[in-house]
Amino acid sequence: MNKKNITIPFQINMADSFFTRLRGLMFRKDPIKNEGLLIIPCNAVHMFFMKFPIDVVLLNKQNEVVKVYHNLQPWRATKPVKAAYSTLELPAGSINQFGIHIGSIIHCSIYC
Repeated sequence: MNKKNITIPFQINMADSFFTRLRGLMFRKDPIKNEGLLIIPCNAVHMFFMKFPIDVVLLNKQNEVVKVYHNLQPWRATKPVKAAYSTLELPAGSINQFGIHIGSIIHCSIYC
């Protein structure tokens, strides 16, 4: 199968400590635009205390997409995905905008 490489042109922040992973995007008032959050390690997310929907992309250690959630709404949660190593949270609609699908390889610039 030919894997599609996708470059995300947004600023992607990293959450790789206990506190930053726990907080994620909670308590932000406005929806994210042109930015994202990469949570490492992470194989499931919750949307508790969120005020807006997001797209969620679960990746393995090679940044290959193993699961996607379109427009995940506040106060929802995903089940753990055994094959996932990290989670990329993006503005709602990004999965369709960039043509992300299972098997895609994601490339992005990380800002800490």
